[in-house]
Amino acid sequence: MSTFLSGVAVLLSTLALGCSGYVAYEVFTLRQTLNATNTASNTIPTQVPSPTAATSPQATVSPSPVSATTSAISPGQFVQPAFGKKAEVELLSAKRIKDPETGNRDVVNVQMRIRRLATDGVVGGDIISVASTTARNPETSVTYKGVALNRSTGSVSLFQVRPQASADAYIWLRVPDGVNNLDIFVPDTAAFKNVPISN
Repeated sequence: MSTFLSGVAVLLSTLALGCSGYVAYEVFTLRQTLNATNTASNTIPTQVPSPTAATSPQATVSPSPVSATTSAISPGQFVQPAFGKKAEVELLSAKRIKDPETGNRDVVNVQMRIRRLATDGVVGGDIISVASTTARNPETSVTYKGVALNRSTGSVSLFQVRPQASADAYIWLRVPDGVNNLDIFVPDTAAFKNVPISN
């Protein structure tokens, strides 16, 4: 009888340890998501309005200002697959803005919507690093990079987005005034070719 009770006690202890580990992991993941959300919220420029896009409560929500009236991009015009067929990225706008620090109009605010398509097979490493987005002049092949890390959403984790839900993101790219079209390269996403820049 004592052997049986000892076995039950060991089993219950093992279950409790496993549950504790799972709870600790969930708390850690939630804290990372909240930190990423707070960071993104604090770095959005004040002159740009917040979006009204619907996102999953569990998504890495990325506030990104969208101005449909001034965008040269039509809805659904620039959509590319990401991570194979696990997700898709849609460009919402590529708008030239003034750099608040220098006053020069050599910044393009690229706004995108990242939608998870896969219902399974998505792992924690499936992260789109929006901050690493680059662009290229299709005429001269000159490459342009982000203005600064705090001028982008950062990263969007597909694992934190529910299937068919989406998260909006943005990045500021340093693009000289006078460039009117860009090839845009979002990490782990097919290239967007000849994207028009609106003013």
